[in-house]
Amino acid sequence: MRRSLRAAAALAIALGLLAGCARSPDAGRLHGTGPDAGATLLIGNGPGPDSLDPQKARANEAHMVLRDLYECLTSLDRNAAPAPGVATSWDTSADGRTYTFHLRPEARWSNGDPVVAADFLAALRRLVDPATASQYAQVIDVVANAGAIIAGKAPVDTLGVAAPDDATLVIRLAGPAPYLPGLLSHPSTCPIHRPTLARYGAAFARPGIMVSNGAFVLKEWVPGSYVLGVRNRHYWNDRATRLDAVKYLQITDENAELTRYRADQLQVTAVVPRGQFDWIKEHLAGELHIAPQLNTYFYGFNLARAPFKDNPGLRRALSLVIDREKLAQRVLRVGELPAYGWVPPGIHDYTPQSFDYRATPLPQRIAEARRLYAAAGYSARTPLSIELRYNDGEIHTKLAIAVASMWKEALGVETRLVAVEFKSLLQDIDRGDVEIFRSSWVGDYNDAYTFAQYLKSDFGINLPRYKNPKYDALLAAAAAEVDVAARRRLLEEAERLMLADHPLMPLYFYVNKHLVKPNVTGWYDNVMNVVYSKDLGLSGSPAAH
Repeated sequence: MRRSLRAAAALAIALGLLAGCARSPDAGRLHGTGPDAGATLLIGNGPGPDSLDPQKARANEAHMVLRDLYECLTSLDRNAAPAPGVATSWDTSADGRTYTFHLRPEARWSNGDPVVAADFLAALRRLVDPATASQYAQVIDVVANAGAIIAGKAPVDTLGVAAPDDATLVIRLAGPAPYLPGLLSHPSTCPIHRPTLARYGAAFARPGIMVSNGAFVLKEWVPGSYVLGVRNRHYWNDRATRLDAVKYLQITDENAELTRYRADQLQVTAVVPRGQFDWIKEHLAGELHIAPQLNTYFYGFNLARAPFKDNPGLRRALSLVIDREKLAQRVLRVGELPAYGWVPPGIHDYTPQSFDYRATPLPQRIAEARRLYAAAGYSARTPLSIELRYNDGEIHTKLAIAVASMWKEALGVETRLVAVEFKSLLQDIDRGDVEIFRSSWVGDYNDAYTFAQYLKSDFGINLPRYKNPKYDALLAAAAAEVDVAARRRLLEEAERLMLADHPLMPLYFYVNKHLVKPNVTGWYDNVMNVVYSKDLGLSGSPAAH
């Protein structure tokens, strides 16, 4: 029965691709030769993107798609180190405050227009423009005048970026930023096709309208179902591309994703279901990929309202009683590490910091938590009643139930669990209509500052709305520091200060978890969990063509 279902699925996919992605008569010349030419990659992408506007997208699932649709000044190599993108090379001034990027003349937009330095200038100005309201604006706050522009205190054209000619982009910084080349691979810094933006405004990111410069171009987007990107034949390195299309399937349920993977309706999964991990290790070990990732899963407090506003003792109490080892071993079960700090292991040239109670036995932690709980005015007769809101998904529900049980057993806390769709969760957080919420933060580049910056008071995606002038001052000092060791010490001090404030509760550090079909060629793993589809191919699978 399973064999017939697989055959039917393969036939349906094949017919759909023939109808929607027909190849041109000169396909052999444009698509190359070999067994994996002319294929569509079917890849899981969780709840899917929140937006495909490079400067406005905020979800990791959106960035995954955007990395295929657009190419930034730089990219990441297979080890997540900075590599050429549209820029073939770059120079740095002696003081580390000026970068000059040299663009490749053969770079093209998907309509054939040349990609020029002014396209990057427009995109970076758009990113910091208050009118854009990008929550990623502060990601480039190291660029000269960016902070003042974001705050509405300076005009956009004062941003420290210049395009002296089509092939040269010069970026002036407020302070040294050795991570800048890696940062400029982030989708929020990708170029914008200025004529399309001018003509269509916010609609420029829709299928049939978007003009992009990556290896693929947006063909279809069915919210809640899939995004389809087809090969960009004007991409400067199109001859090296081995796929005709990439279909990003939006599947929020881990078990449903595995079912589709086993039915050959998917070549790469976004996750691996924990409840079936032992079976997977026994039967699909050769297709299982697990590797470290710069990603922290946490519960955030709403610091703008009661009961957690101005109440660090209560926040600490809730964190103290969470048995993170039990969560990792009994709930997660696929290699995740208990998180007692914010910055994950594996960050370049940095020592991650921890809560001061990391080595304290759990019974002692519970005793301290009960004292803090009572000091905050709560007891068995008048328990704290809170809501924990999270997005749909089996693992999020299991973790929420486990943590709520720990709070109940140790302190008597009454917790209402509310699961909502991912976009709704983001909207609820933005409105402040939450008390405790589930989220995660993925490093945008391999440097501790990408985690430190998340909790900077004016950072747009600082979801807990954490504000501490001392913390901000430490980050400002680190951003201006030339000495590498001194900079590291400042960031480590900032992390310790933030952890003492408990604006959030880290629960675990992610690992990359994917199932990858044997017919997917070119796959690689790295700490950024960034794999460009242009590097991949498919060979020999009837479900792939």
